[in-house]
Amino acid sequence: MAFESTQLRGIGGGWDVIASLAASDGSAGHPHLVRLSRNGAAQRDLADAVHAICAVHGRTTDLFDEATRHRSEAPGANGVVPVWIAIATDGFAAERAYLATLTAAAGPLPSTPGQAETDAALVAQRHAFDMLAHSDRAGCATGAAIALVIDWYAFRDAMDVAAARFGVTAPTMALPDEIEVATIVAALSDSSALQRAMAFGAQQVFAQHRGLWDLLEARASARDRH
Repeated sequence: MAFESTQLRGIGGGWDVIASLAASDGSAGHPHLVRLSRNGAAQRDLADAVHAICAVHGRTTDLFDEATRHRSEAPGANGVVPVWIAIATDGFAAERAYLATLTAAAGPLPSTPGQAETDAALVAQRHAFDMLAHSDRAGCATGAAIALVIDWYAFRDAMDVAAARFGVTAPTMALPDEIEVATIVAALSDSSALQRAMAFGAQQVFAQHRGLWDLLEARASARDRH
């Protein structure tokens, strides 16, 4: 089920900004992802999406690992940031293992025109996430990690449909829920500079993910024409 970030508006601080970004720019409302999250989705489109998600987010190094190295970016959060990131890191490690199993079960990448261009676009996305993770701007990596958690709930809807199609048992997701995410953002909202940095990191992740779903939608359309 997609992350219902807008239900917790009113908490204040940086959360209302990130919730608004999630509602307007997050993956949950993308038409192609919505189609893939339904039981009638084409198997080749599901396989294509699984392979692409794995290409972007299946690596060992990710935003949570990097955000852990920037613990000092939130001195006013009384230690809650490292704990939250540790929980998210463990949860995403389990998601990565699920994604690897799902990718193997999906079989070969479906033949699609313009594969070289797709490969280049996915490399560019990985680079963009690396840049966000290694940003020296305090709060940016954490905001990006928060947005990844928010969007992952929408990703999971499509992944679980793919799992049912490919004979994989979907594990229970252990990522922080909306209350936990809203709480961490509120804990980090003791300065406008930190709020802006988190919002920037989150916005960039949402934009990258929208671009990914745009690409997958274009690939599905290209396959339909051939």
